[in-house]
Amino acid sequence: MATKTSRRGAPQRVGARTERFSSKKIVYPCRFGFCSHRYSKLLTMKNLLKKIIPKKALSAYHLAYAELGALAYRHPSRDLFVVGITGTKGKSTTAELVRQIFAEAGYTVALASTIQFSIAGESEPNLFKMSMPGRAYLQKFLRKAVAAGCTHAVVEMTSEGASQFRHRGIDLDALIFTNLAPEHIESHGSFDAYAAAKLSLAQHLAESPKRPRYIVANMDDKYGERFLETNVEVRAPFSLRDAEPYTADDKNVRFVYRGDLFSVPLPGLFNLKNCLAALALCEAMNIPLKTMKRALEHVGTIAGRAERVDRGQAFSVIVDYAHTPDSLRAILETYEHRRIICVMGSTGGGRDQWKRVEMGKIADEHCTVTFLTNEDPYDEDPRKIVDAIAEGFSTHAPRIIIDRRQAIAAALREAKAGDAVLITGKGTDPYIMGPRGSKQVWSDKNVAEEELDKLLIKK
Repeated sequence: MATKTSRRGAPQRVGARTERFSSKKIVYPCRFGFCSHRYSKLLTMKNLLKKIIPKKALSAYHLAYAELGALAYRHPSRDLFVVGITGTKGKSTTAELVRQIFAEAGYTVALASTIQFSIAGESEPNLFKMSMPGRAYLQKFLRKAVAAGCTHAVVEMTSEGASQFRHRGIDLDALIFTNLAPEHIESHGSFDAYAAAKLSLAQHLAESPKRPRYIVANMDDKYGERFLETNVEVRAPFSLRDAEPYTADDKNVRFVYRGDLFSVPLPGLFNLKNCLAALALCEAMNIPLKTMKRALEHVGTIAGRAERVDRGQAFSVIVDYAHTPDSLRAILETYEHRRIICVMGSTGGGRDQWKRVEMGKIADEHCTVTFLTNEDPYDEDPRKIVDAIAEGFSTHAPRIIIDRRQAIAAALREAKAGDAVLITGKGTDPYIMGPRGSKQVWSDKNVAEEELDKLLIKK
């Protein structure tokens, strides 16, 4: 976040507004043209329109808005090397890694992700609660990137964004496919429809007028081959086999790539896959191996993605976005060499109900103690949601505390030296979404820090 210095020397944040969060003030910048109170009104209006307007009419509206947005902002993607990143998991981390390598290679980079919007090193949090905003926001963002002198842009691209044509008018140079697993089934109607939405992004790349075009695909995923079939000039497959021999623990991944030993300060096998996705693209672009290695080995903390919270406690506290069965299993397996205390819910009310019991089974298998809590209930009863998750437990009984702060506090009190407390499901999500479009300003990391401070003072 940009700062300036007052005459008295006190740092001041530029172009920002504030909201109350617990006992602290959180500063939300509006530099890139977004304020969160506007989103609340838009969300309510959007939900109303979806109920009364036919689906075909809505599709036509979304398509027209996308095309007009590109026209209004003078097709900024034509002045940038644009990388789209799609998949069920790993999009945000892979986007951060690609940005890091591009910056190390000397490019001026813009990034639009679930976590943040960044232009030439100036960043603000993504408060939309969606990875790929609509209403021509991305076109406006890319135009600002061009004006700031950016040469490259990295953009997360989602299935729901594709279904609403938010990618239209963005001419891609490259697309990275990370993986595909069931998600957003209620929204799309079926897994096949969800996969088709993802694959439509590959077709969008094929239709791009830019040359050369790059497709990067995970060949350890059964959909990797279908993405690799995209009619473009450069195909760059990747697989865990490319990194053998490799090791992964709760702090680092170490692997050999093109004969060079890499040590990246990110935890878990899932992050090795994210590294390989970034490396495959950048290698295809002829970025030197030593540049890629230097970038990855100095990568910083990625907010809300296996992010450690350290206030001097004797146990580990990790905040992670894991909100699907596969991602929950991956993060829990990363820490399974120790006693795991997990705080979890399930993806928001009214969606992906099929996975609640499954996520309960995974937590039951890997966790020592599990606290089930509120996440984003929307218009559904949060107790009903956690009761459904609880049905997946058989070896230990989960503890149900609906209030998320109280659940986090209880998990921290439960922890002993050497344990790992995993707070999953929200990552950097800025709100807990309630009924009728209501929302509570939220940060798992900030709450964990506050509750740890209270706990350590008592001791």
